[in-house]
Amino acid sequence: MREHLSLSLCTSLILVSSLAVAATSAPDTILINGKIFTSAVNQPYVQALAIKGDRITAIGTSSELKLSAGTNTRMIDLGGRTVIPGINDAHDHLYAFPPQRVDIQLESFDPTWPEVEGEIQKAMRKTPPGTLIAVQIGKSIFSDPTITRDSLDRLSPAYPVELGTFTGHAAILNSAALTLDRIPEDQPNLPGARFERDAHGRLTGVLREYAVDLAERNLTASTSHKDALAEFGKILTQAAKYGITTIQDMSETMPAERCAALLAELPTPIRIRVIRMRMPTARGLDTTEGKREIWQAAPLVYVSGTKWMLDGVGIEGTFTPRSDYPFPAAPPFDDIARKLPMTFSKQQIRQMLQRSRADNDQLMVHVSGYLSAAAMIEAMQAMGGAHAWRDRRVRFEHGDALFPDLVPKVKALGIIVVQNPTHFSLGQSTLEPELFKLTQPLRSLLEAGIPVAFGSDGPLNPYLNIMLAITHPNRHSEAISREDAVRAYTLTSAYAECAEDEKGSLEAGKLADLAVLSQDIFAVPVRDLPKTTSLLTLVGGQVAYDEHQL
Repeated sequence: MREHLSLSLCTSLILVSSLAVAATSAPDTILINGKIFTSAVNQPYVQALAIKGDRITAIGTSSELKLSAGTNTRMIDLGGRTVIPGINDAHDHLYAFPPQRVDIQLESFDPTWPEVEGEIQKAMRKTPPGTLIAVQIGKSIFSDPTITRDSLDRLSPAYPVELGTFTGHAAILNSAALTLDRIPEDQPNLPGARFERDAHGRLTGVLREYAVDLAERNLTASTSHKDALAEFGKILTQAAKYGITTIQDMSETMPAERCAALLAELPTPIRIRVIRMRMPTARGLDTTEGKREIWQAAPLVYVSGTKWMLDGVGIEGTFTPRSDYPFPAAPPFDDIARKLPMTFSKQQIRQMLQRSRADNDQLMVHVSGYLSAAAMIEAMQAMGGAHAWRDRRVRFEHGDALFPDLVPKVKALGIIVVQNPTHFSLGQSTLEPELFKLTQPLRSLLEAGIPVAFGSDGPLNPYLNIMLAITHPNRHSEAISREDAVRAYTLTSAYAECAEDEKGSLEAGKLADLAVLSQDIFAVPVRDLPKTTSLLTLVGGQVAYDEHQL
């Protein structure tokens, strides 16, 4: 009898132990009855997905995954809704300007001076003196040499005024804005930075390339800790609402250390990679900012990589005098990319590569023009070629002028291209003639086997960028499929930050970063894509945003 009782007790203990193991191993969450796009080429669509902790444990059919549920598993019926891996915005810029600022953005990309003048006058009537008035302008105003610091002073002596081009690569400031941005009258030009002067040696208020970044850094430095946290918080909340689970931030408006510290304090609802954008100095290229190789500032925030701008943008011509840049009279406009001048010398480009290798640091370079792309490729070939560089994942941000002769070289060197589809529009519609014949390749890069990732570098809305990638208004023949566009924004963006083993696709073992979308982006009319939002955004299995519709 005693032996029988012992056997029964042993059997009971085994049963209890088995139940405990089953409860422990059961998923925390299972999503069923969905149209789940995994971004994986071998199994692009599944019905269901299981999550345990911060990882995906299984994908498959709804009936299969239901069997793994435990008593505490949360079951989410998607009702046929579309799920994608969390969007990884591979090229963005976080801003934290002081709140005493009025931003004016007119409907036109290229407003006239009377339109801008009228908006400035309206802003002055509504705000107290000393408020910064920032207006977005286009080529027409920027290329007019009569619009300078002095003309803005006559219009608005008591208000700092900044006319910034929509590209972000040039600006015209009045005297009050120069003072606000701490730009002294004896400010010298620096490598990559141009502070233009008139015939008498006086600043005209025109800033080019890194001069704009230096001015913005000085302005952002005056943003209080509290206001900077609030600004970052707004941006990241908006990102989560779009289903963005990672932002790779090109930290141009503040040093990487301050940016990472602010993000760590929030804390952020999504993952942030802070990328150093070191500023030029009188001694040359700064190699000290964010000196540590890689560091984790918080569970979802880390710092790695360095970006340099090797040229400007075709519309403004880098450092070319404003009225002199030869813009073609009619399409195709490929020459604006083919002839775009560089910001740095070939020797300085070699220094960037040397520093990247010495610091074991991923190098990213802004290359909009052919000359800069070719110079970087030439330097990489001279410094070891494919053997030395193909695994280091050097990134070309934009890569607009990767004409056919450069494509095989880019492929051989393992270069990643990070494109920004909002640059494919320039205010054009899909019904208008192509603006380019060779510039802004996309489909041809994918067909050549070159990794192409997407970043916003403008409006945060990823579905606007997807719409522009699948239509490519500037060059229709280079449009890609919706699936390829989503892969560029997820799996390849993860590859571009050396994190494809951890995220970017919805597969067992990877981080549970995903978005349940408000509509099926693989089926809705093209024009409706920008209306997409996320109903539920998960980052590592945790809710980053919930619209409470599931």
